[in-house]
Amino acid sequence: MREESTEEEQSNFRRGLMFAIAGTALFGMKSIFIKLAFAEGVDASTLLALRMIIAFPLYSVILWWTLRKNPQIINLITLKDPIAILALGFVGYYLASILDFQGLEYISAQLERLVLFTYPIMVALLSWVIFSEKITKRVWVSLAFTYTGIVFLYAYESSAQSASIFFGTSLVALAAFSFAFYVIFSKAYIMRFGSMVFTSFAMLSSTLFVLIHFFVTHTHSVSDLNVSATAWLFAALLGIVSTLIPSFLVSEAISRIGGTKTSIAGSVGPVFTVMLAVFVLGEDFGWPHFFGMILVILGILVLDSRSFNGNLFKEPLIKSVFSKNN
Repeated sequence: MREESTEEEQSNFRRGLMFAIAGTALFGMKSIFIKLAFAEGVDASTLLALRMIIAFPLYSVILWWTLRKNPQIINLITLKDPIAILALGFVGYYLASILDFQGLEYISAQLERLVLFTYPIMVALLSWVIFSEKITKRVWVSLAFTYTGIVFLYAYESSAQSASIFFGTSLVALAAFSFAFYVIFSKAYIMRFGSMVFTSFAMLSSTLFVLIHFFVTHTHSVSDLNVSATAWLFAALLGIVSTLIPSFLVSEAISRIGGTKTSIAGSVGPVFTVMLAVFVLGEDFGWPHFFGMILVILGILVLDSRSFNGNLFKEPLIKSVFSKNN
């Protein structure tokens, strides 16, 4: 009986790891599609609106199909849940996205991905600030590695345009900070409703905020959505390949192996993005980029190196947030 349980756990872990790697790789393509769309003259707010317009009907169909197949999920929803999911959609998929998109107007895809990749550190720091959880020495070491790498690459890229690089990096850092909130508080809802239902609800709620943002800004109107066919193609790739599919993959990975282990698999993200940025966008890649990338990845691996045997975080909040399967 125990052997069968172990085999089932191992199979579940392998599937979760594959979901995490695939989801992270597809999310990593997001920066590339955004940069290519910017080259077509589309600004951040318009591109984000196009992305959600494309994704909205797909998430709606998936939500309808999932609830029809599992109607008992509706009985699990309390009066407070819609407000909480609306807030998580705002923080995780609207606020984080708009900050990230706007940041990419000022910095390279490589720097953006490394800064965004620091969200696991921010999860630990938020747990310390909000819930008074103890920060271990391992977290401080991870923090030192990670932000040394970012500062190193930032210093290299800002030598020519320091003001714009600082602004863009700050926006992406705030996006990572916003997404850290989402990671902390989404696990409980994913476990209750399943990744398909929760992710669909969160993405649909974020669409509301994205469209409000687009139409209330004085510089935008419906006519701005009339972009070139190439821009629509990149928006479609962004909405489906780098939003719809990976959002379910990562949520499913979190539900199977926990957020901490999912972030380990996420180590492939910056490498994948850097490769695409160099070969597709033609961005420079030298030893400063390599050194910065290695430091950031090492920082995250230091943070997560014990998670496979469940000993990384012993504090109550981190265990409750990150691990039913840890």
